Amino acid sequence: METVVFYVEEFGFPVVAMVGLGYFVYYVWNTMTNVIGPAIKEMHFALIKLIDQIRMLDNDMIRLQQKVNTVLQMKENDKKRHNRGQNTDKK
Repeated sequence: METVVFYVEEFGFPVVAMVGLGYFVYYVWNTMTNVIGPAIKEMHFALIKLIDQIRMLDNDMIRLQQKVNTVLQMKENDKKRHNRGQNTDKK
């Protein structure tokens, strides 16, 4: 604490405050490039993997929906054929 008081008396408060602010900026910049940057890159790759998985699931859902629609259409066609067969038997 005495060193801070000495520097304030020697150079003035604005100069000491700017040096402290400069160190703060250096510390934040260093933290961002060494800690946050690599973590963001890691998360970016994880996000790309998740997006690919979602696309694959979406494609699977589309294929399944097409299969369900085909089965429903086949059932409907069978009902129509069955009904036609009953209508021709009645005549």
